[in-house]
Amino acid sequence: MSLLYAIFLGILQGLTEFLPISSSGHLVIAQEVFKIEGASLAFDVILHVGTLVAVLIYYWRDVLSLISEFFVLIGDYIRGKNPKLLDHSRPYRVLMVMIIIATIPTALIGIIFNDLFSRLFETADFVGFELIVTGILLWIANGIVGGRKDLKNMTPLDAVTVGLMQGLAITPGISRSGATIFGGLIRGLSRELATRFSFLLSIPAILGAVVLEGKDAFESASAIHEVMPVLAGFLAAAVSGYLAIHLLISALQKKKLNYFSYYCWGLGILTIIYTWFVA
Repeated sequence: MSLLYAIFLGILQGLTEFLPISSSGHLVIAQEVFKIEGASLAFDVILHVGTLVAVLIYYWRDVLSLISEFFVLIGDYIRGKNPKLLDHSRPYRVLMVMIIIATIPTALIGIIFNDLFSRLFETADFVGFELIVTGILLWIANGIVGGRKDLKNMTPLDAVTVGLMQGLAITPGISRSGATIFGGLIRGLSRELATRFSFLLSIPAILGAVVLEGKDAFESASAIHEVMPVLAGFLAAAVSGYLAIHLLISALQKKKLNYFSYYCWGLGILTIIYTWFVA
């Protein structure tokens, strides 16, 4: 793998992982239209680690507080205090529990429908239609003012709804960030909480993908023998992912998600036209 190609894949992964334009959808389109071969599984895992690093750095204060709260909770159980899980006097405990609740439906959808989603990666025209759906979700989300729910009144049903939307986003063409933010907003979460919860929820999702793919990826000793392209791809994914998070938060605050809608609609229509009349 050349250095420039590795950087290109890293930037593509970082931007599309967090911008609401579907990373999996872009992968399918790139392979179909530009005949770009998918990277090795090992390199794909490295790129996912890069995006994971990006969100960990961006939300490092939240991550450290969540880890601290986890150990406090375990300590309380060990001491026999029988702590309350949804203790709204401890917002990070509530946030931790909500992330766990939201992750469960995502994991179940991924496990049950894994074969179906794998087949969908082979159909570029389907991705085109799903990008149009993503554009519609973003358009609706952009028009929602945002509710008043914060962590003090967020409910498990809110978390389940966001988790279901994340599970549906396993479908290539449906944006994970767009779908989860949409799910949070329709449940009445504030725009700040919906965005923050979406990105923090991506941590177990990306980590789960890394763990599941990691064993198979690195069984071959020659999987990542070229150090420089691998390092370049990792750094490109991390930096572009960090910038993508900042850009999406800015677009949400300024109510400019409609620009991503236009992009998804345009790309979706062009993809359908290409697969039906050109390919």
